[in-house]
Amino acid sequence: MGGCPAAPWIESLNLEPGRQPDAVTEELFPIHRAMSVGAHPDDAEFGCAGTLAKLAEDGVEVTVVVCTAGNRGGEGDRTEEELARVRAEEQQAANDILGVKNYVNLGHDDGSLIPTLELRKDITRVIRKYRPNLVITSNPVRNFSSIGGNHPDHLATGEATLAAIYPTARNPMALPELLQEGLQKWVVDWVYITGQTLEKPNLYEDISRTIDKKANALLTHKSQLGDWVGNYARVSAKETAERAAKAGIEGIEYAEEFLKLFTGEARAEGAAELVAAERRRARGE
Repeated sequence: MGGCPAAPWIESLNLEPGRQPDAVTEELFPIHRAMSVGAHPDDAEFGCAGTLAKLAEDGVEVTVVVCTAGNRGGEGDRTEEELARVRAEEQQAANDILGVKNYVNLGHDDGSLIPTLELRKDITRVIRKYRPNLVITSNPVRNFSSIGGNHPDHLATGEATLAAIYPTARNPMALPELLQEGLQKWVVDWVYITGQTLEKPNLYEDISRTIDKKANALLTHKSQLGDWVGNYARVSAKETAERAAKAGIEGIEYAEEFLKLFTGEARAEGAAELVAAERRRARGE
């Protein structure tokens, strides 16, 4: 094998001379654009704000999508319309701190989300429009170890988002009306699942350099959260880093954890073997 020229897709990766990729990684499927899809204003801040800020600092175009207007996330002291306006302002303030470029609120009623075709279509539309390589979304599986984190809006968002990623966004014949809007098919390569998951996290993202941005972004959501949330963000991220250390990933002060999934396709010659190997690895074979 020593004298064989590298395939064109390998040459395009700019690897060190003589090195071949041995797994499906971001070198093979780079992340230029990232998107979070959450149910409510503040969901991204709790689940992945440190990672979003880190991506933005590294030059990745970040889009935040919120499925509901957050219009029922209060104690009844505001009208739904007023609360939706306040929460939109809070979310924009958080986006500014994190370096988010694009923000989309799908406008569904808070507390009423179900994974309908309409919701999947809305999410498919933004995926095709902004064309993310990475989508971060909530866990769609109920976890009976704790009631917290099992909000039905979160479950519905995760289910609808994963259904949008596969197969709808990449199927040009699905939702033909989107083609009429000029929105072509798009394949998302990576998915990070947040929240309480029945699977063991396989990605601990070091957010030590962006923990202040995460805490400050959470503090913008004053209609929902008190001053305690800044310290909560640090304590929670430190506990996650401790779990990372137990998993053999040491030297991290603050972390966020995800279930990382490869959802891409073998779009280049020679990549099919790596993609097949990745899927066998994910199945534990």
